[in-house]
Amino acid sequence: MAPPSPARLYATATGALLIAVGLGGFFFDLSWLNFANVAAGVIGLWLASAAPRFYALLAGLALLGLGIWGFAEGTAWMQWLHLTLGLLGLAALAGSETRAQAAAERP
Repeated sequence: MAPPSPARLYATATGALLIAVGLGGFFFDLSWLNFANVAAGVIGLWLASAAPRFYALLAGLALLGLGIWGFAEGTAWMQWLHLTLGLLGLAALAGSETRAQAAAERP
């Protein structure tokens, strides 16, 4: 049995983390960002087995954009999380692409 791909690990770990951060954020306020984090986390766990590379791409770009946008707005700690998760998503996608190409080239 082969180990899970980087994209699958990313989708699973990020999904769980975003759900936890979103639910924890509801203790402070009911902002749209908490709802978005929970929704993105649920989608991540759902797509972890079906389409992890798609989720890594989609979440990577969305979280990267959200992180950059947050820095422009002036908020800090959550934007570091989004920026880091966005970059990790794109790295997981690249790692999964390389692994998929290597598997296709094997005889």
